[in-house]
Amino acid sequence: MSVLARVFEEAGLTTVAIALVREHAERVQPPRALWVPFYFGYTMGKPDDPDYQHQVLAAALGTLDAAAGPVLADYPEDAGPLGMPQASEVAASTNGDTVKPLDAADEITALRGYYERWQEQRGRTAVGVTGIPQRRFRGIIRFLEAYAERDDADMDERPADVSVPQFVRYCADDLKAFCYEARMAQRPSDTEADIHTWFWSETAVGSLIDSITQRLNATGDAKLQATAYGLSR
Repeated sequence: MSVLARVFEEAGLTTVAIALVREHAERVQPPRALWVPFYFGYTMGKPDDPDYQHQVLAAALGTLDAAAGPVLADYPEDAGPLGMPQASEVAASTNGDTVKPLDAADEITALRGYYERWQEQRGRTAVGVTGIPQRRFRGIIRFLEAYAERDDADMDERPADVSVPQFVRYCADDLKAFCYEARMAQRPSDTEADIHTWFWSETAVGSLIDSITQRLNATGDAKLQATAYGLSR
């Protein structure tokens, strides 16, 4: 979206973008953008809440008042859509009696049938940003397990022009999409909040991603903390 905004501006059209990933907007520098701290897929914030969505739109259009650009404003709101807590909050509040699978790779294998059912039923998937086939996701798990412990972990499939932290983000996004879609096939009556809570509080994959989030946040490095923020959404 940020790239398109620049193209449209060059053609003489005035644009305002809403960005879910702040570091992308910072790099591309669209003429005017509003960063919003919502979950991916919820650019306008809370579903079925037109008053709230109008507030987001008003904040975005407010960037038109800037005397010069590029402009990157932050939406002054921390709550995610549907009132769902952040991943770290869900993980921290997990009941100590909850028994999680011991191995995230085995968990992925166990969910594969449900994920493939989802693909058959829907004919589409949000999995694919890494370019790694889902039947090789055990390799992604082993890579993330190594990265949770040390910075020098790497994976042969990582493109040369993609940094290791960014590739970790891609891997996490593919795993989250895989698990969410598998869960929707397994429990079609679950709400999004149910699936969100299940993933971050009951799955080994969620625990693995959260452990990386915590490690990156503890570094004090602003870029790594930005990556951590994306991991836990």
